[in-house]
Amino acid sequence: MQSVTATNELALLDRYWRAANYLSVGQIYLMDNPLLREPLKPEHIKPRLLGHWGTTPGLNFIYAHLNRIIRQRDLNLLYVCGPGHGGPGMVANTWLEGSYSEIYPHISDDAEGMQRLFRQFSFPGGIPSHAAPETPGSINEGGELGYSLSHAFGAAFDHPELIVPCVIGDGEAETGPLAASWQGIKFLNAQRDGAVLPILHLNGYKIANPTLLGRSSDEDLEQLFSGYGYEPLFVSGHEPADMHQQMGAALDNAFSKIQDYQQEARNGIASETIPRWPMIVLRSPKGWTGPKQVDGKKVEDFWRAHQVPVSACRENDEHRAVLEKWMRSYEPETLFDENGKLMPELRALAPEGSKRMGATPYANGGRLRRELVTPDIRDFAFDTGSPGSRAGEATAQFARYLSEIFKQNQDNFRLFGPDETASNRLSPVFDVTSRTWMAPLKDYDEQLARDGRVMEILSEHQCQGWLEGYLLTGRHGLFNCYEAFIHIIDSMFNQHAKWLKVTRKLGWRKPVSSLNYLLSSHVWRQDHNGYSHQDPGFIDHVANKKADIVRIYLPPDANTLLWVGDHCLNTWDRINVIVAGKQPSPQWLDMPAAIAHCEAGMGEWGWASDAGEPDVVMACAGDVPTMETMAAVDLLRNYLPDLRIRVVNVVDLLALQTQEQHPHGKSEAAFDALFTRDKPVIFAFHGYPSLIHRLTYQRNNHSNFHVHGFNEEGTTTTPFDMTVLNELDRYHLAQSAILHVPGLAERHPELLDDLQERIAEHHRYVREHGEDVPEVREWKWSGKGSNN
Repeated sequence: MQSVTATNELALLDRYWRAANYLSVGQIYLMDNPLLREPLKPEHIKPRLLGHWGTTPGLNFIYAHLNRIIRQRDLNLLYVCGPGHGGPGMVANTWLEGSYSEIYPHISDDAEGMQRLFRQFSFPGGIPSHAAPETPGSINEGGELGYSLSHAFGAAFDHPELIVPCVIGDGEAETGPLAASWQGIKFLNAQRDGAVLPILHLNGYKIANPTLLGRSSDEDLEQLFSGYGYEPLFVSGHEPADMHQQMGAALDNAFSKIQDYQQEARNGIASETIPRWPMIVLRSPKGWTGPKQVDGKKVEDFWRAHQVPVSACRENDEHRAVLEKWMRSYEPETLFDENGKLMPELRALAPEGSKRMGATPYANGGRLRRELVTPDIRDFAFDTGSPGSRAGEATAQFARYLSEIFKQNQDNFRLFGPDETASNRLSPVFDVTSRTWMAPLKDYDEQLARDGRVMEILSEHQCQGWLEGYLLTGRHGLFNCYEAFIHIIDSMFNQHAKWLKVTRKLGWRKPVSSLNYLLSSHVWRQDHNGYSHQDPGFIDHVANKKADIVRIYLPPDANTLLWVGDHCLNTWDRINVIVAGKQPSPQWLDMPAAIAHCEAGMGEWGWASDAGEPDVVMACAGDVPTMETMAAVDLLRNYLPDLRIRVVNVVDLLALQTQEQHPHGKSEAAFDALFTRDKPVIFAFHGYPSLIHRLTYQRNNHSNFHVHGFNEEGTTTTPFDMTVLNELDRYHLAQSAILHVPGLAERHPELLDDLQERIAEHHRYVREHGEDVPEVREWKWSGKGSNN
């Protein structure tokens, strides 16, 4: 193998890097005259200068060196670009290697294509300034910092042939999610997984401040990352010739260590310790090779290089001269021929075909995606007996189905969660797999194994990031979490939803498996944790996203959860949120009925309803609201035997919207057939009541919807007391029906008095005895309905 120190190769590598830097500057500034064949004029400059230069030359430097590694070692690399606005570099390098023009033929690999490349960047109707879905080779949305390294580890899991160099900006390294993601090596199995090479790019500055790690000494960094379990390799300086030598040697060292560790593991040489995986700490100036000063103020190696180092180049002749001198310093005439094509000797430095980092299928995971092998849900059906006669744990039943998923998809499915798999009653999966654990094992440990496929780390950020990386590189997974704490990843959810929305319009991006959430330990059953664990608002957040991306499901029992879970795991390009309880609760639908009900999304429960036009519709969405609604119906039938009641249950929450608002929306006729056009609807809802009003505001009968849900009333209390505090309990639901059916309250004031006394007695009993009143604890559905 020829050494990188060979003079000719070093010179070529430097020219390639200069070409990428030239194209990066051109994207920020130019809309014409791409090769500087004439002096720069005001009309050649974009009227609005937008973009980020500071991090880009370092990213280009790394990309060029990784190209050499790929060619010399014949490797599959996925380049994860962490610095938020490194888009110019990613776009420049994929254009140089040819992958950009293959995807976007109108951005051809010549002078005309270069002009279009420049013009589209950060330009109305063009591309963003970060590594976005439109960027070939990208799986990490650069619009928000903190997730690159967790994405990198997610990509490496179950891809033994893949190595993921992940560039982490020193600003990004200050974020909480990134700080936790260094722990990923403790979950990486060298035998079955790929590898991650973190490259901490320290250029010293954020937007307007120094960075913490940038100002740290090498000795402190050595101790920090050695403590995490890495072997840091340092590359530092500003002279290109020396830096090329250092970087080449560091990468050779790092990749040799990675391949040695993998070879040992795959040859059966077991180790009780985690390999000391290499990482690189690259110190280079911010805005490297750019203007050192502008208007007498320091730019290179300072925060002023962060975005646009030279402004107002249309209006300011001196600034335009600085820009032109800067761009000509790269000697474009030695990089591109008369037609604007990259010189042949430089083109030869890029890998070929799918080895190019912009063309790797690992960054377009739909190309690698295999269908998930799923069992028949009927094999896991809960025997309900008559509706409401038996209790069961929905998530425990679903876990038996997941166990079979694990058996049949041993390198294509993982379960992610923050130390809550057992708490959420998913323990049956441990009959077939364990938690992934690469750290030392004790002889008394349980359900830990190096080949485990349950990914538990007490960081929702890591679970989300790992799962996103896993999905975006072609696999399948599920994230289970306590409902109240899924909010921790609200912003990560946002970014993934935006990614999916954009990729829908990119024909070259193939569909990836859906991101599936199972939220249990929910708001209504936080008996001992209390108020801090009581928040159902994530579904409000989800409902804000584009209708073609998100789905929200509230299965009322085990068999409906089986259908919903199976459905979600077999979808693609979606975000599916399932909210299901883990506690024993009444089971309502046998499997045939559950399938029919879920396929419809919502429907009348005829066995619980009276025939004909109702006086009141008792609607519900969620397991506890369903139970309380059924108990309220029991009360109302005892009070008012002649009252005609219709019970409607909603599983697919967004089907409440119109067909114009959501693909699952019910037609006006179907909606009116369920909820009527003029009768009161008492709606017991799992979450905040305002969401139901928001989803139904265009419906004919919306003014008659009276929604009961979580109203920010909580404490450490009993299950039923939680519903009473929020007026979601059977007494308040029955009271609401009596108040809103015309004439009932006036004719039967004694019923309202009785309900108020029941509520008061409940409060007294709970405060004295610490448990729910016997009639609540022992309640079972009576089965009384005229269609029963």
